[in-house]
Amino acid sequence: MLVDAILVAQGAEYKSVCQGLNRLTVPTPPVFPIPMGPSAFTKYLEQWLQAKHLSHHPQPRVLLMGLCGSLSPKYSIGQVVLCQSCIYPISEKNKKASQLVCNLELTEILQKKLHDKVFMGMSLMSDRLICSANEKLQLGKTYGADVVDMEGYAALEVLSQLGIAVAMLRVISDDARHNIPNLTNALNNGSLQALPLAMGLLRQPIAATRLVSGSLKGLRTLQDLTTFLFGR
Repeated sequence: MLVDAILVAQGAEYKSVCQGLNRLTVPTPPVFPIPMGPSAFTKYLEQWLQAKHLSHHPQPRVLLMGLCGSLSPKYSIGQVVLCQSCIYPISEKNKKASQLVCNLELTEILQKKLHDKVFMGMSLMSDRLICSANEKLQLGKTYGADVVDMEGYAALEVLSQLGIAVAMLRVISDDARHNIPNLTNALNNGSLQALPLAMGLLRQPIAATRLVSGSLKGLRTLQDLTTFLFGR
């Protein structure tokens, strides 16, 4: 099998990946729903590893999947990025960042399978939702990253040092040209809370419409990508 486990954000992203796999009649890897954000995700990983889901695999391989935001105007909603590495800003004041590399062998296997369906890039992990288009563009210029996510660096930091091969595959759901609603208050303990989420969307209806549209397109792409990747 291509990988031994898929990790994907709980909720709509998890459902899309599962729906993509459910179309198939061939054996598929188990999918685990993970919390959003580095802190909650790191705690989850500790428990996940203790459960020994990968204990019967001598050289385990894990694929981190999900949506992401673009940090460059050259990328648009629905495009797929196969991440070669992920960086995490350790000092915003000094513009310093730590970088970890995805497993080269597994990444090359995925690239050969997906070929022209993906572009190769670098992700930046943020511990908060980036809502401003200007901030996205600035982050892209400062750190040279292509997209932003909330779990990539944490996955590499925890799993790679245990000898687990990690690859990252992301679908862009919001671009760097437009703002999205500020949903920071809706994110609590790794998940988006329904009432604060609704309030955040209602406060900025135009941005909310754009976010929902982008998310739906991203989720459809994620579902189709999953079917294609594991169906051949």
